[in-house]
Amino acid sequence: VLLTGILLLSACAGTPQPMRVGAEADGTQVELKVGQQLVISLESNPSTGFGWHVPFVDEGVLTQVGEVEFTQGEEAEGLVGAGGIESLTFEAVAKGTTTLTLNYDRSWESVAPEQTFTLTIVIK
Repeated sequence: VLLTGILLLSACAGTPQPMRVGAEADGTQVELKVGQQLVISLESNPSTGFGWHVPFVDEGVLTQVGEVEFTQGEEAEGLVGAGGIESLTFEAVAKGTTTLTLNYDRSWESVAPEQTFTLTIVIK
């Protein structure tokens, strides 16, 4: 039993927990370890055509993992056209510093985004 516990703890210690941030982190700096994931969750309403998009990411240090995930709020569950939260996941792949900008826009329009979210990421 003791050996099993030690093996489980050592396996968990090798993988850092994902860092989760929301709108309050806009304009700030976060530190990640190589291999650590960053989950950014922001309010969104895709039924309007708007969504959070990554115009550019320095894939030498940070890569997007998977697709954007949308979760409708409990109070709006089942309501057509209701907003919720979009979550984007990134993984730190190498040491370095990068600025990540997310645009809240309609990807087919050539106008300034409705909102932006910027985060400086330091990977150690």
